[in-house]
Amino acid sequence: MLRVVFIAIVVFATIYALVDCVQTDRRQVRVMPKPVWLLAVLVPVAGPLAWFFAGRAAARGGGPTRGSGGRPTGPRGPDDDPDFLRRL
Repeated sequence: MLRVVFIAIVVFATIYALVDCVQTDRRQVRVMPKPVWLLAVLVPVAGPLAWFFAGRAAARGGGPTRGSGGRPTGPRGPDDDPDFLRRL
């Protein structure tokens, strides 16, 4: 039973890492080019672990990204957009 659980976890991690690698933007991939990572992920146990710890850039959580000057560069609501307010 323990062997079946281990195999299921390895298969799930491999599929998850493969899908994550395919969906990750190539600019966020570290260490090796993306096609090489797609092959490396298929190596049982070591491939998915390498992808999760070394292959992809750390996810940046939080609010909008900040540009130079510390102002948010992400999308703004209509009440925060001076161009929209001028057109009213």
